[in-house]
Amino acid sequence: MRTTMRTSRKLLLGGVLTTLLAATIGVGAAAPAGAAQSLRLRYKTSATGATADQVEPWFTLVNDGATAVPLSGVRIRYYFRADSPSQQYRFACSWAVVSCSTVTGTFGTISPGTATADRYLEVGFTSGTLAPGAQTGDLQLRFYRADWQTTRQSDDYSFDAAHTAYGDWAKVTVHQNGALVWGTAPTGAGDPTPTPTPTPPTGNAGVVFDDFTYTGADDPAIAAHKWTVRTNAGGPGVPGASWPKGNVSFPSIATGNQALQLKAVSDGTAGGTQQAEFLHQRKFLEGTYAARVKFADAPVSGPDGDALVETFFTITPLAADLDPDYSEQDFEYLPNGGWGETGSILYTTSWETYRNDPWLAVNVHNEVRASYAGWHDLVLQVSGGQIKYYVDGALFAQHGDIYYPETVQSVNFNLWFISGGLVGSATQRTYVQQVDWFYHAKNEVVAPSEVTGRVGAYRAAATRWVDTVPAP
Repeated sequence: MRTTMRTSRKLLLGGVLTTLLAATIGVGAAAPAGAAQSLRLRYKTSATGATADQVEPWFTLVNDGATAVPLSGVRIRYYFRADSPSQQYRFACSWAVVSCSTVTGTFGTISPGTATADRYLEVGFTSGTLAPGAQTGDLQLRFYRADWQTTRQSDDYSFDAAHTAYGDWAKVTVHQNGALVWGTAPTGAGDPTPTPTPTPPTGNAGVVFDDFTYTGADDPAIAAHKWTVRTNAGGPGVPGASWPKGNVSFPSIATGNQALQLKAVSDGTAGGTQQAEFLHQRKFLEGTYAARVKFADAPVSGPDGDALVETFFTITPLAADLDPDYSEQDFEYLPNGGWGETGSILYTTSWETYRNDPWLAVNVHNEVRASYAGWHDLVLQVSGGQIKYYVDGALFAQHGDIYYPETVQSVNFNLWFISGGLVGSATQRTYVQQVDWFYHAKNEVVAPSEVTGRVGAYRAAATRWVDTVPAP
């Protein structure tokens, strides 16, 4: 959970995100496709203004030939003029008949450029086959500036404001197995081999396991193991609340093991509100994250009813409003509701970015309205453009697209009260959240059942801590 207050959850964007790819192509005129070629592209746009928040080219690819075409060998190029030489762009697939999960998008640079094109968006497919006489159906695509400013499209080679209904369009090119088969590239744009889709890293590249066998919040092994007990002021939660070191402890639990315990306390005032957080250094990205977490529906003492958040999450800090390198993947349990909810609810949320004031959230989330009090095995898999959340071995949510993380993250557990969600009582109340263990396998997708097996093996060998994941 970010260190600023979140007041609402609003899904604003969807789709498939790929990072800017610095491919450079040479000069040379491309000939139009010959009549014998089988693929034909139809185009329309849903954003017709000279400027727009995002460029929205929609395509339908048609197979006019007599043989099936594997889509993995097909690339579509949309040519445009960047707003500045250094401007970066983001790609997203809003919806596709063939499924956005099979659609990729990368950006290339034309050198030297023309008056209407010095960049191109290259759209590809990871799978699928287009049968003779068939079409892909809608590919509802878009791209936008990484700084979220308005972009000019009236000077873009492939843009046509008059195309508000699908029609053949030769200013978008189609390439099959590296050969131009439809359309005409802008003069000087050339016709290089399309950029291959990146392959995600695979295989185990280190693990972290922690059984939380520490003597207390001042144990020097905590820092030696790259954990931090938070004590600095700030969000999330009640403005003015403190984060005392003493709110983190490591008591024995029923199994005989020790657990990380977070404590949150409030008397209904900001000065009397305390929250807790325990976090690892930033060195995590792709792979499997897992923790056994005990959620609670009621305080251990005092009146119930406060809106609070019990968490396990990964995060890259926000460097500035709408920072494109920000990312976050959350398990968040709200036992007493909050954010417009009135009852117990478990969220899994993946973030692309956000702006705090005025509030703008770019995320996607799933939720289940039910009590999750008790122990639960939470598993997060981040691999191959997909983010998967599991609860007790069952798939809870699957995200990807623009929400896939791009930079190294920290691992965090925190317990905090939602601002404005404290009950009207001056009686002190205390809530706790416990974590039995944490496990991470870098660059490896580990099934939930295998995670628990590996943790069991560590415990059988009396191994309390392992960290072979290199620092960034």
